Amino acid sequence: MMWGDKRYHSLNYELKKTFGQKVMKLSLDGGFTCPNRDGTVGTRGCIFCGEAGAGEFTASRRFSIAKQMDIQRSLLSSKWSNGKCIAYFQNFTNTYSAFDDLNKKYNEALSGKDIVGLAIATRPDCLPEYVLDLLEEINSKTFLWVELGLQTIHDKTARFIRRGYELECYQKSIYELRKRNIRVVTHLIFGLPGESYEDILNSVKFIANTDTWGVKFHLLYLQKDTDIHRYYIEHPFHILTQEEYISLVADSIEHIPPEMVIHRLTGDGKRSLLVAPRWSLDKLRVLSDIDMELKKRDSYQGIKYLCKE
Repeated sequence: MMWGDKRYHSLNYELKKTFGQKVMKLSLDGGFTCPNRDGTVGTRGCIFCGEAGAGEFTASRRFSIAKQMDIQRSLLSSKWSNGKCIAYFQNFTNTYSAFDDLNKKYNEALSGKDIVGLAIATRPDCLPEYVLDLLEEINSKTFLWVELGLQTIHDKTARFIRRGYELECYQKSIYELRKRNIRVVTHLIFGLPGESYEDILNSVKFIANTDTWGVKFHLLYLQKDTDIHRYYIEHPFHILTQEEYISLVADSIEHIPPEMVIHRLTGDGKRSLLVAPRWSLDKLRVLSDIDMELKKRDSYQGIKYLCKE
């Protein structure tokens, strides 16, 4: 089973199939905060989250949405001189605001040149009815997906990383979004302290059956400005080797359904902040090794999921 030249259903493949050409993501900072930082749920954020949230590669929130999109386009121009774009509200919690503020920012992004869709990263506990109604309206007009940071299904780990919501909250948000035909992308982190190989695969197998449209696999990496790094200094734990990670990702790909879109296979640490693992900086090699592992196995996405049915 092949998706273009890949043995897995990549986002690149899905967007080319949908729009007939290359589609770029423009990472934006909408100026939002997070209930896990402003005191509603917590004050220090998730344990792996830095001062920029997940937005180390976004443009500065000091600029307007339109200006940020121009900056992002110029950064990507060396790879792609032209193409359609998805506006991606990436860092912190991008549904955590009043209706008017969200509506203004989303529509400003959608009015940009060559924008064909919108991606919104958020938390399952930040989807009140007025946000769901707004997302449903936007979904009727453009290509929309909503990203949810689940990270793990295991309660003990969720408490350790200070996720701040129960698994049932994720399940409810999936139901509410899919009821409105809104695409959902689920984030998982591989290598969280205390989780075994089997624990991680159990998280993968769980989300394989949650009607999530897409998935992002993240490698746990340590950055200088995070609580997880400070914890590691005092309580060293095992950091996945490249070989372990490649094997884990290949196993995970085998266990998810063929129609699920894989948005990411590894993490992106900022070079100036990254402590470990340093091998993750060679992203192209990691992706190539995943391809090679699947080829060596003569395997592909969903092979074990389909066998289970």
